This record gives sequence, structure tokens and C-alpha cells, in this order.
Amino acid sequence: MIRILVVDDQDLLRSGTAMVLGAAEDMTVVGEAADGREAIARAEALRPDVVVMDVQMPGMDGIEATGELLRRRPETRVLVLTTFDVDAYAYGALVAGASGFLLKQCSAAELLAGIRAVAAGNAIAAPRVTRKLIELAGPALTAQGPTRAGPHDGLSDREREVLDHVAAGYSNAEIAVALWIAQATVKTHVTSVLRKLGLRDRVHAVIYAHRHGLCDGAPIVDPPAG
Repeated sequence: MIRILVVDDQDLLRSGTAMVLGAAEDMTVVGEAADGREAIARAEALRPDVVVMDVQMPGMDGIEATGELLRRRPETRVLVLTTFDVDAYAYGALVAGASGFLLKQCSAAELLAGIRAVAAGNAIAAPRVTRKLIELAGPALTAQGPTRAGPHDGLSDREREVLDHVAAGYSNAEIAVALWIAQATVKTHVTSVLRKLGLRDRVHAVIYAHRHGLCDGAPIVDPPAG
């Protein structure tokens, strides 16, 4: 059973979301919070598996709350709900440690699927959205200057190549086509990269790669079909 904390400053949206999630057989809503500070306190007390977090709230917003919550409970997963497809709020939440984001206008089925994926340790950001994230975040991260030294020095040549394509927004299937290897092999490499770099998921691999100046090979373009 997935334990969920719902955070939103709008009572109607918060209670409606909780009602939808509570109806799922594999989920239980353990609590609700109306702002970031309350979310942190309730997360510590209730120990949810997943926090469904609004980002635009008065007082402590969802970005600050995500960072502080995950410092206190790194095992918790945060799924951000945002008004726009990719905006500064969504990017800030991902940098703070969120495992992905969905639009507030998403369907109930999409929200349930997103929570299940996040609870299983996966990131929620389709390749299309990841590429938009790169377009938004890439210049800002590059402006900080590359910091090439780091745990990525321990990656194999193939793992570096896979990371390069992940950072360009390629899915596992698309990487398999681009590198002429099996999709299962790509998944193994991605898992190894995340483990060696100490990253939560592939979205944070994108951020890591740009922050460390590792995006030299794969172009940020629509990858080959198939």
C-alpha cells in the first residue's frame, strides 16, 4: 500500500485529489497539508511514501518544502503538480530533489500512474518534457561553469555514452536504437550510472550531466524513431 501526503493550499483541490487517490486499491492518503511548513511537519509525523506537492503556495512554497523534506526524509518521494508544462517552479523542484512533475490538469489515471511510478523509484518526466527541461535549465547550469571532476570519473566509456544520451532527453528505447544495443542493456547501464553517481533517477542524471559539463556528444534534438 502506497502511503500518500497531499499538499495544496487550495482546500477544494486538495480534498478532491485526496478523494481520487483514496479510492485506489493500492493507495491510502495518510494526511493533507495546506503549505510547505505543514507538509514538512506532517511528513515527519506520518512517514508517507509519496508526497504530492503543489509548488505555488504562500509562505514556504513547494520548492523549499521539497528540499527541506528530503533532507529530513530522503527515502520519501515527491511528485510535483504544476500549472505549466515546464517552468521555473518545476525545474526548481526537480533540483531540490523531486522525482518528477505532472500538470494539475492531468487525468486521474495519469496521476495514479505517476504516483505508482514514483513510489517504485522511477522519475516522471517524459523524454519530450526532459528536452524542454534541458532547454530551460541548460543555459543556467552552463553559466555556472562546468565542474568536470566527480564520481562520473568512475564511469565506463559506454556508461558515459549512455549518460550523454540520457542528458539529451533520449528514452531507453531511443538510446538502444542510437547506440545499436539492446534496450535491456541500456537499462542496465542507466541503473549502473545512477548507482555510481548516487542519483535518485534519470531526471537528476540530466541535471548532473549539465552541471558537470558532460553533455558533449548527443545533440539535444528529437531522437531517431523506432
